[in-house]
Amino acid sequence: MLLGISSGIKQINFDTIKTDSSNNKMMKNMTKNNVIVVGGGMVGAAMAIKLAQQGFGVRIIEKHLIDPSHILSSDKVDIRVSAINRFSENLLDELGAMPLLRQNRIAPYQQLEAFERGGDNLLFDSADINTTHLGHLIENSLIQASLWQQFGHYKIEVIEQSLPVTKIEQTDDLITLVYGDQTYTADLVIAADGGQSQLRAKANIGITGWQYQQHCMGVLIKLDAPQQIKTWQQFTPSGPLAFLPMQAPYANLIWYDDANTLQAFKGLSPTQLKTHILNKFPELAGDFEVQTHAVFPLTRQHANNYSQGRLVLVGDAAHTINPLAGQGVNLGFQDVVALAEVLNEAGDIGCPLKLKEYERARRRANLLMMSMMDACYFGFSNQITPLKWARSQFLKMANNTGPIKNWVLKYAISGDLG
Repeated sequence: MLLGISSGIKQINFDTIKTDSSNNKMMKNMTKNNVIVVGGGMVGAAMAIKLAQQGFGVRIIEKHLIDPSHILSSDKVDIRVSAINRFSENLLDELGAMPLLRQNRIAPYQQLEAFERGGDNLLFDSADINTTHLGHLIENSLIQASLWQQFGHYKIEVIEQSLPVTKIEQTDDLITLVYGDQTYTADLVIAADGGQSQLRAKANIGITGWQYQQHCMGVLIKLDAPQQIKTWQQFTPSGPLAFLPMQAPYANLIWYDDANTLQAFKGLSPTQLKTHILNKFPELAGDFEVQTHAVFPLTRQHANNYSQGRLVLVGDAAHTINPLAGQGVNLGFQDVVALAEVLNEAGDIGCPLKLKEYERARRRANLLMMSMMDACYFGFSNQITPLKWARSQFLKMANNTGPIKNWVLKYAISGDLG
């Protein structure tokens, strides 16, 4: 049994709380500043630790428990990879996760290149802004496990709850989640339960967005080459292609294309898929073997509100972004820092007015990044002649304009608009 983690409802070691007003006052004093985080993925786990470091009592409700020690010691490589920027790296350091990750499979990259086939290119280099690297490519499962490994240090309890949430009840002072005949009450509930957030839907928070016509395929390969330091994206009329250098000998290929085209690849053998990759992708640094692959749809969505009463959304529950530049989890980690700052200054951490401060702080930045990714996606994925000329001129100008390029680069790795 892992320290700080409860497996199954019967092992929960705290009382469920009813929402009648007389009991509210008594339990309020016993569980002051109690927070429930729903969802123990990368963003939810980071949120829980950040608040625990600030002295709040934190519990996590999660569908499936994991064994972080087993994941961190496993040789199994996760096909799901995130491009962790310097802002996120600093946060993971503060939370105690980054030291563990540095002992595991981790790949810093120094260069990022965007180019068209036979056309101009735009190259970002860490040397241009006097830094050692732009970020790291890290498997999602390792990030999550390294965060879960910290739970015991902060007495964060994880409750395994496979039932769907059936009701959210709120009073002036408390919020209660109902799962079947189980209830959990806190001063604040943080929804970190992903793009298909049950809590967001149950709170009647609407979303705006769409599904892109294309799908995306991720391919884990074993590459016969030294450690690569450059991640690149090639724009083609049928969609972007990308190379993400994981710790050698592994790398991840990203292939955007028509949904039907990629769905037809799902049942191919590694050898058959390799043939298609050789025909589609630029030449890689060495020979490679396909390990595994997965196809998924692309969705953009943005919650109409980030909070409702004492419920607040973070990460994909609030916004999902085109994964073109791997910024999704970085935006989620920026949510974590912004919300923690607001709550640290709040007398009542569930105060709806304070939660709206967090929304104002994050909504503009999230929307800006979503719009930038869409502009790149739509602007480069076509062969309209005037637009082809315009983007060629843009790449030339951007690559030769040092101050502007460096400002974009600093924003991409730090999330700072200043």
